[in-house]
Amino acid sequence: MNLKELSQILGLSQTTVSRALNGYPEVSTRTRQRVQDAARTHNYTPSTRAKGLATGKALAIGHVIPVSSKHEMVNPIFGDFIAGAGEAYAKEGYEMVLSIVADADEEQVYQGLKSRRAVDGVIVHGPRMDDARIPFLHDIGLPFAVHGRASGCKLPYAWLDVNNRRSFERATDFLFDLGHRRIALINGLEDMDFAHRRRDGYSASLQSHQIAVDPSIMRSGEMTEIFGYHSTREMLECPDAPTAVLCSSLISALGVRRAIEERGLVMGKDVSVVTHDDVLSYLQNGGDEPIFTATRSSVREAGRRLAQMLLATIADPLMPLPNELLEAELMLGSSTGPAPRKD
Repeated sequence: MNLKELSQILGLSQTTVSRALNGYPEVSTRTRQRVQDAARTHNYTPSTRAKGLATGKALAIGHVIPVSSKHEMVNPIFGDFIAGAGEAYAKEGYEMVLSIVADADEEQVYQGLKSRRAVDGVIVHGPRMDDARIPFLHDIGLPFAVHGRASGCKLPYAWLDVNNRRSFERATDFLFDLGHRRIALINGLEDMDFAHRRRDGYSASLQSHQIAVDPSIMRSGEMTEIFGYHSTREMLECPDAPTAVLCSSLISALGVRRAIEERGLVMGKDVSVVTHDDVLSYLQNGGDEPIFTATRSSVREAGRRLAQMLLATIADPLMPLPNELLEAELMLGSSTGPAPRKD
C-alpha cells in the first residue's frame, strides 16, 4: 500500500492524506481520524523519507563515535544505552545514524551532518572534562544532548547524568559504617567526567572520616575485567592491603572477584566489594539476590530518557534546555560484610 493507493481508496488528494497523517492543523479532526483509521486498516506506513520531505526534517538522530573510542561499540553499556534510545526514536518515527570516524575528523563529521541536514540532532557520548564538542555543536547550531556532563563547560546544554559524586560518597560511607578503613578505588579513566566525579565522592567520604587519600590504593583505567584483576592483585600484595574495594564497573568487579579468590580469600568476608551497576541486559548482577553490593542506575533507561529529551528540544527549539540528574540506588549484595578483625 502506497500513498497514491490509500488516497484513491479514501477519495482524497495525496496532499490531504499526507497532511492528515502528519498532524497538520488545517485538516479537520473528522478527516484526520478517517485517514488514520484507513491507514491502520490497510497497514499503510509512510516512508521516513516521504515524511521527512513533508515536515522538512531528516527524522534521524546521529551518534558519532571516534576511532579511539570504537571499543565502546562492543561495550554492553553502550549497547544498552543505544537500545533504550532506539525505543524512543522508533516511537516517534525517527531513525538512528551511527558513524565511526577518525578522531581528527570528528568536528568535520558533525559539520557535514549539519550542512547536509542528515540528522536533526546528535547524542554526545562519554563527555570529558571541558569537552570541546559542546561549544563546537553550540556554535554550529546542531541540536544535541549529552549523556553525562562536562565539568568546566559554562554554556547551557541538554544533559542527563547520574549523580556520580553522591553515589560514590554514599558507597564509601557504607563501607566505613562496616568498619573498613583501608578502602581502595578502581575507577574509570579520570579525564572522563563521570570518573572524575566518582573520585571526588570517594575522596570526600575519606576526608569526612579523617582518612588521608592514599594514591597507592587508587587505580584509574579502561573498565575491563583484566584491569580490575591486575589492579586488585597488585593492591592485595601490599603490606597494608585494602579490606574493601570500590569499583566503577560491574565488568571490572568481575576481575576484582577473580583476584580475591585467586589469593584464597573470600569476597564479602575477607575483602568487601562495592561496584557501580548499569543494570545491563546481558551482564546481570545475579538474579533475585545481587552478587555485588552496588550503586545501581539503568543505562537503558538513561538512553530512553535522553533520547526523549533531545526529541523534545527538536520539536520545540524555544523550550528551556532540559537537565536531569538521576540518583543511584544502593543495593545490598553478598559482596560486603564487616571489616575483618586484625589479630
